Amino acid sequence: MVARESQLVLGLDPDPDRLWPAATAADSSGGSPGTPAEHAARAVAEHCRLVIDAVGDQCVAVKLQLACFERLGAPGWTALQQTTQLAQQADLLVIADAKRGDIDISAAAYAQAFFGETPTPFGPVAGIAADAITANPLLGTDSLEPLIRSARERGAGVFVLVRTSNPGAEEVQELGLVDGGSVSDRLAGMVARLGQAGLGEHGLADVGAVVGATIPDRLAALREQLPHTILLVPGVGAQGGMVESLAPMFAPGPAGGLISVSRAIVAAHHKLGGDAAEAALDEAARLRAAAWNLSVSTA
Repeated sequence: MVARESQLVLGLDPDPDRLWPAATAADSSGGSPGTPAEHAARAVAEHCRLVIDAVGDQCVAVKLQLACFERLGAPGWTALQQTTQLAQQADLLVIADAKRGDIDISAAAYAQAFFGETPTPFGPVAGIAADAITANPLLGTDSLEPLIRSARERGAGVFVLVRTSNPGAEEVQELGLVDGGSVSDRLAGMVARLGQAGLGEHGLADVGAVVGATIPDRLAALREQLPHTILLVPGVGAQGGMVESLAPMFAPGPAGGLISVSRAIVAAHHKLGGDAAEAALDEAARLRAAAWNLSVSTA
């Protein structure tokens, strides 16, 4: 992994109907055979390659929104695997934004799909070899433990949803509990406990938390409960979050937080004009510098 002074995570949530023009042109001009799903998946993979080529040097990781690949069926999963490999070849960590959560036997299957391999009578079937996954904790600790155990075996991580960036999150995540606090407070406590066994040499755990950039007050309060947790913070840009309000995430130091940005980078040319790749690079460089400067001044 190349060391980068960056906490920027490139979010890739490709819409087959809104790809960079060069991505669709690459598949449509050659007259190659295939179903609509196969053509769309090839274009999605090419789009992701172009974006990674354009801005990868400004980022430390990519976050792949699985729904955007899975909706294309089997060809979409192939595009996901290809994009994972491309990102890792570019020395970027890969976060599978899957938000999975299920009973232990299903959680173990998810762990095989994302971190390991599945034994079969015909030989092992490799998973996508992600470096981290996002997980939904609402089924409880036992639904997370197989994911965390498998991730630890492979030096990977798990980011648990604690307080998400969407407006409706408060309907559940900020509900008050009988014994005090809120649901998001309880989830933060769960993350802190689960991460204790995975503290690294720099005092940061391998179980992280997803906390939205759109609620900076809650971000500050939850950071106090999660002093050893890496925070993955989506919501900057299109959802209204601003880097300048995220100082609390860097309380443990520059490595304490990751800022995930999707549309504000990939669709920057709609706002800035000009070439899509150049506009994406300009916006990614600006956000990377803003985050790094904030992290250094906070520490």
